[in-house]
Amino acid sequence: MAGLIKREDVDAVRDKARIEEIVGEQVTLRPAGVGSMKGLCPFHDERSPSFHVRPQVGRWHCFGCNEGGDVISFVQKIDGLGFSEAVEYLAGRVGIQLRYEEGSGPRRTEEPGKRQRLLEANRIAGAFFAEQLLSPEAAAGRAFLAERSFDRNDALHFGIGYAPKGWDGLLKHLRGKGFTEAELTASGLVSQGNRGIYDRFRGRLIWPIRDVTGETIGFGARKLYDEDQGPKYLNTPETALYKKSQVLYGIDLAKRDIAKNKQIVVVEGYTDVMAAHLSGVTTAVATCGTAFGSDHVRFARRLVGDTSAGGGVQLAGGGSSGGEIIFTFDGDAAGQKAAMRAFGEDQKFYAQTFVAVEPSGMDPCDLRQARGPQAVQALVEGRQPLFEFVIKTTLATYDLDTAEGRVAALRAAAPVVAGIRDTALRPEYARMLAGWLGMDGESVLRAVQSAGRGQGGQSSQQRGNDRGRPSGTEQSGDGGSRLPGADTGDGFQRPSQSDPIARLERQTLEVILQYPHHIPAAAVDDLPGDAFTVPAWRAVHEAIRAAGGLATAAQRQDSEWVGLITEECSPPVLALVNELSVAPLPEDRPGAIDDYVQGVVRAFVELGITRKIGNARSRLQRLDPVAEAEAYNQAFTDLLSLEQQRREIREQGARD
Repeated sequence: MAGLIKREDVDAVRDKARIEEIVGEQVTLRPAGVGSMKGLCPFHDERSPSFHVRPQVGRWHCFGCNEGGDVISFVQKIDGLGFSEAVEYLAGRVGIQLRYEEGSGPRRTEEPGKRQRLLEANRIAGAFFAEQLLSPEAAAGRAFLAERSFDRNDALHFGIGYAPKGWDGLLKHLRGKGFTEAELTASGLVSQGNRGIYDRFRGRLIWPIRDVTGETIGFGARKLYDEDQGPKYLNTPETALYKKSQVLYGIDLAKRDIAKNKQIVVVEGYTDVMAAHLSGVTTAVATCGTAFGSDHVRFARRLVGDTSAGGGVQLAGGGSSGGEIIFTFDGDAAGQKAAMRAFGEDQKFYAQTFVAVEPSGMDPCDLRQARGPQAVQALVEGRQPLFEFVIKTTLATYDLDTAEGRVAALRAAAPVVAGIRDTALRPEYARMLAGWLGMDGESVLRAVQSAGRGQGGQSSQQRGNDRGRPSGTEQSGDGGSRLPGADTGDGFQRPSQSDPIARLERQTLEVILQYPHHIPAAAVDDLPGDAFTVPAWRAVHEAIRAAGGLATAAQRQDSEWVGLITEECSPPVLALVNELSVAPLPEDRPGAIDDYVQGVVRAFVELGITRKIGNARSRLQRLDPVAEAEAYNQAFTDLLSLEQQRREIREQGARD
């Protein structure tokens, strides 16, 4: 884990990573006017494109779901990465060597460039394994795939390969590519023996394990031969790249649909992921040799957009404000045990958690072979809430035909119900438990309440969330506060576009953000703080003033200019700046942009002067020209000056 990345390096990454190229890898972008591009939003379903990118200012915004930001935030959201991870990924793409602040956090232990060398070693190893799958020796591997209804195209899609039986086939190949013994050892591709290093994977079918950006960070290897004395599955050991508690196989293929559908399906193995994807369940992933733990929970939450800090209300009927996490388990005892472990992690989710269990014990791979892709889809669609599964699994261990068995079952199940985070769901499950037990509902509810007191009531996390939330607000999806009754998720009531003054104010901010170099600095920087009458637009104007106004913009590139403004914004205002800096303009002719920008600013300045003229006339009418002669004369002079300013603006507009 590195310390804080130096600010100037973050700025360099943001400037050098072309947003249209990064976004264009995920979204088909088409021209949408001068300096603007648009496409279908990757974060929600839509038929008409509302996702806009403006490369000149380095921003993106979706007018459908109101998401937006810069190139770093796009990578964060599309790949489920943290800020530092996203910067590091982009830095690797554009060739920037990052530096880290001294004393800002745990120091990065590997030398500069080591990560890229390890990634390159894994990439070359993956290509080597894939090529070997075509060799005569790999017949057993090809047979393994064919027996499970996977063909050559499937192997190519998932990057499957074969590790030869020899001790140093890959080792020689990588040495020939210039890798040192230290680099090969650090990559986990070789093991250390008494006589030196040798290939870790030998005589096995190989699956590349990739991170969310698609980089190969490790491998999983399946035993093929009886003489192999190793485990059935052998994975890359812990390395600087590969942390098994944080890895999800298939995430590179599933990430986009996970983000779009707000759903992640957790299966138990590599072939299960393959079977699920080939059956149309394209949100499937699997852990790699470890249980689904806390690190996986945090990762999954980012992917499904489950970032609410306030409780993520679970909705009746299967929906959830935080998305869905679906665990698929075998119907045997081991599968039930795995489901119980998942229940232990459930309280860390705000998404609704489900279990999909195949009664006959078949995993998705077996199910696809036996009954076809539709059966795999039906398995996932037939999911049941995790709470229900855990409670019924608990009850199944008791004899409910006897009074003693029912009482014992109640004592075992009541703490499960009491542990449900969502207080609205607890009484519902208490009533369901009463029905499953055949007992009086009031008695069961009392038992649940008693069990809850024994557990200390709410979890400390939940109590902290409730205490930390201001009264009169609700949590927005990004953890910020949302004002009750607001039209939007950014805390401001947007005015109707039919209001001509509000529309002009918005257009003025759009051109200030998008074309600052086309506007004389004085025209904007001399505006008073109350020049904008709409609260939302006034807040944006205040951020522009705090960033130094157009005098500062004249010294910066357009993308830097908007970045400076965002640093002065609270989250609600940031959302507005993102939107305004990307919004399509009504003028789409390149040669006419300058006239349009000048015309908008001129109209806005004239509007302000007209407002001042009205105030000046009102004041003049209230003054007595005899008793208050001095004040009257000054007011009259001020009025004449304002009218002269307005005439000059109109004459300038006529000349232009």
